[in-house]
Amino acid sequence: MAIEQIRTVLIIALCVVSFFLWEAWQRDYGPKPSPPASTGQPAPDAGPGDTAPPSVDVPQVPQPARTATAAAPSLTDAAGGSGHGRKIKVTTDVLAVEIDTLGGTIARVDLRSYPVSNDRPDEPFRLLDDGDPKRFFIAQSGLTGPRSAPSHHAQFESDADAYELAYGTDAIDVPLRWRSADGVEVIRTYRFARDRYVVDVRVDVANRSDEAWHGALYGQLQRGEPESSGGLFRTYTYTGGILSGPEKPYEKVDFSDMASQDVDRDVAGGWVAMIQHYFAAAWVPGAEETNHYYSKSLANGRFAIGVVSPVRTVPPGGNGDFSFSFYAGPKIQERMQGVAPHLERTVDYGWLWLIAEPLFWLLSWIHGFVGNWGWAIIILTLLIKLAFFQLSATSYKSMARMRKVQPRITALRERYAADKQRMNQAMMELYREEKINPLGGCLPIVVQIPVFIALYWVLLESVELRQASFIGWLDDLSLHDPYFVLPVLMGITMLIQQKLNPTPPDPMQAKIMMALPFVFTFFFLFFPSGLVLYWFVNNVLSIIQQWVITKKIVGDT
Repeated sequence: MAIEQIRTVLIIALCVVSFFLWEAWQRDYGPKPSPPASTGQPAPDAGPGDTAPPSVDVPQVPQPARTATAAAPSLTDAAGGSGHGRKIKVTTDVLAVEIDTLGGTIARVDLRSYPVSNDRPDEPFRLLDDGDPKRFFIAQSGLTGPRSAPSHHAQFESDADAYELAYGTDAIDVPLRWRSADGVEVIRTYRFARDRYVVDVRVDVANRSDEAWHGALYGQLQRGEPESSGGLFRTYTYTGGILSGPEKPYEKVDFSDMASQDVDRDVAGGWVAMIQHYFAAAWVPGAEETNHYYSKSLANGRFAIGVVSPVRTVPPGGNGDFSFSFYAGPKIQERMQGVAPHLERTVDYGWLWLIAEPLFWLLSWIHGFVGNWGWAIIILTLLIKLAFFQLSATSYKSMARMRKVQPRITALRERYAADKQRMNQAMMELYREEKINPLGGCLPIVVQIPVFIALYWVLLESVELRQASFIGWLDDLSLHDPYFVLPVLMGITMLIQQKLNPTPPDPMQAKIMMALPFVFTFFFLFFPSGLVLYWFVNNVLSIIQQWVITKKIVGDT
């Protein structure tokens, strides 16, 4: 194989990494789904607090004799907001929540342990918010049935306007009450526990009427598609819906999917979520039941995705109950594993998750010893380098031998400039004579690329690195280096690596290879500093290893 072909393979290997890095930006800039055309009467202009008629955005339950699960909801031109009820404030050690008495909607969730930024340490990150049209995101729930079923449009009563988890107590209950004219009483209780991002929702139905009551519990998440921010240098992470079940543990349902086709299926157990970078909200129904999952695109540009429990019958004078769990918090895998099967998969490592998950486990284990995520990244980089030591050594030895015979290759190119076939034959004879594998410098790099990409997603998706400080000016490893010191140092190390590699005989290929450090530096300017730290340390270790090997092989001549 000619040197041009070898260099081409190397360029392709490096460009694969570039492609995935570039793709991470570009996926935010594709065509956006258009809101579906409205049907029926157009909805009036609505702010985030306006409500829709109950008949259009509440899941409809068929008669119990026909099926045991609820049908898909009918959502058309509804604004679907949280309404204008009274707000009940609930405060725990990790959550600050507002519940709207109109529908019992969870209208606002602040994560008290996660500040907006290091510059605003006293301002908690707001995950759910019914007050900002651009960040509109709420969690609705209710009962649906042929009669006397309080949906998220029903007005509930509350004993108090504020609840706070007192010191020394482990949990607090927030009950909401509703009663129909025909004697059906409903108590919806939200249970908040210490150091938990899970809210247990229990609905008790007391049928004091003369007829059997039929109904189901539903929970749905509603939000608008977020606007792109950050321009070209916004690092892409998935924002949208997720469905989980036994057959498909992690299925993305993005906003374009919801705009084009409604989800309408029955699943055993499972859960439904809306996720974004670092955080998630999810409804988790009974694991032993077959639940109905649905999604809808609303004419106001918002989207709803939810789940309905099986229909239950409460006889006259009898009682019945339903229960869901609601998660709203950071995507911490060890916490999510105890909430529902596969909920930890919302930490989206992409198609290389089988490699990424062990890498994250190792990174967390190292952090448990050193107590700093920056040093944990450095140690993990060293361990990965040791794991690929022999592969890297093979690659560097091949490059060093190529550099050693570079003058002879140049001479062959000049001698057989008019006969490409004869030149390639002469080069292959030279490789056999010197025991050089033309692909020896390429294949080890190609083998390592999946690990590099998997670690990229680990460092990008891990909420543990959010606002994690390292040294000096690097006070948040999830943000770019504000002074661009790390990207520049990384670019310098790539230039040094280029100097250690054999120079391509072809001038055009030489220019392409010399341009790669500048291209990568440009890419990494606004990448999270934790990612750049990994790449910089990996380059430094590679330079040391390659320099020693090159000096030993080339220096002997």
